[in-house]
Amino acid sequence: MDTNKYIPTVEAIEKASGVLEEILEPTPFQKNQNLSDIYGANIFLKREDLQMVRSYKIRGAYNKIRTIDPALLKNGIVCASAGNHAQGVAFSCNKLQIMGSIFMPTTTPKQKIEQVRMFGREFIEIVLTGDTFDAANSAAIKFAKENEKTFIPPFDDPKVMEGQGTIGREILNQSKVKLDYVFVPIGGGGLASGLGSYFKQMSPETKIIGVEPGGAPCMKEAIKAGKVIKLEQIDKFVDGAAVQEAGALTYQVCKEVLDDIVVVPEGAVCTTIIQMYNKSAIVVEPAGALSSAALRFYADEIKGKNVACIVSGSNNDITRMEEIREKSLLYEGLKHYFIVNFPQKSGAVLSFIRDVIGPTDDLVYIQYIKKTNKESGPALIGIEVAAKENLEALIKRMEANNIKFEYINENNKLFEILI
Repeated sequence: MDTNKYIPTVEAIEKASGVLEEILEPTPFQKNQNLSDIYGANIFLKREDLQMVRSYKIRGAYNKIRTIDPALLKNGIVCASAGNHAQGVAFSCNKLQIMGSIFMPTTTPKQKIEQVRMFGREFIEIVLTGDTFDAANSAAIKFAKENEKTFIPPFDDPKVMEGQGTIGREILNQSKVKLDYVFVPIGGGGLASGLGSYFKQMSPETKIIGVEPGGAPCMKEAIKAGKVIKLEQIDKFVDGAAVQEAGALTYQVCKEVLDDIVVVPEGAVCTTIIQMYNKSAIVVEPAGALSSAALRFYADEIKGKNVACIVSGSNNDITRMEEIREKSLLYEGLKHYFIVNFPQKSGAVLSFIRDVIGPTDDLVYIQYIKKTNKESGPALIGIEVAAKENLEALIKRMEANNIKFEYINENNKLFEILI
């Protein structure tokens, strides 16, 4: 580890723990039997989803605010967030009776916006601006400068990183076994920086694995490029970790303390959300599922090992569950869409159902309008299969029955327009 660069120290993280004792109790560190059985390992979950604001972000936000000169806080504070940092800042504003302006992307789930209002009450105002966190962040920084308010960064700040690092301290205090791996989600890198720094100083043999969503791997790309870069486009689905550009400080720390970064497809995240709810009764947001979702990509390495996953948050809007289920089914190869050309004659659709749909297949979607002035007409068909291997047999039955079709799951532009 290069000691000439900033690294959150054990002493600084211990000090942050003392600050957070004003408002927080340690979150549970629990063995998850279902994940342990699946991977043949001892899988432990650090339950930051059970924080009072339902994410770990309160740690960095409160630690940062409490270390600022009170005279500077009288004019108010400003932050930008896709939701979880905003809730931490809002809670802190209410607790410390400081006025706060909170900038959030217009794409932020309604549930998170409402939670911010609940925690901040009369001490905060919410400004919705921009389509991404990065756009909201730029607007917030400009507003803070123009109005001489104190900006509270979501991740790229020593005090924020030190606050997030208290999770690492708690894990080492709570764990009864020596941990071989810790999987930690990455958005801008504050959590990975703080936790990774603590482990590298107190348990250097533990491997720290960062996890990013496939649609926004800003830290992975920065480390690959050897400098912080801004991604041209990101997928905002994993909203708590959908960041275009890693922090300058967090990048410097992460490249020193992380042993690897796993990039997880959004569909695998969705599968994990559903499994954690169905098997363990744990409600997680997409970013909160990242670390557990990464286990499937490290299955061989972790077998027989002691592994910790940070469940970073549970601020999930229930209205997103249908989308989450859809993404999961598509990723796992269990749901398939076709454009099928049916001859314009009676019974054509019924023949398709009788001759093509297998005994374990399920016709879940059909959109079809008969056009009497043409010989054939297109229909959009959605079929769920019991196992991904069944797709090949389904297609063979269509071909055997001379069905004219186009498989659109792999045609990204057409698929996005139609589905």
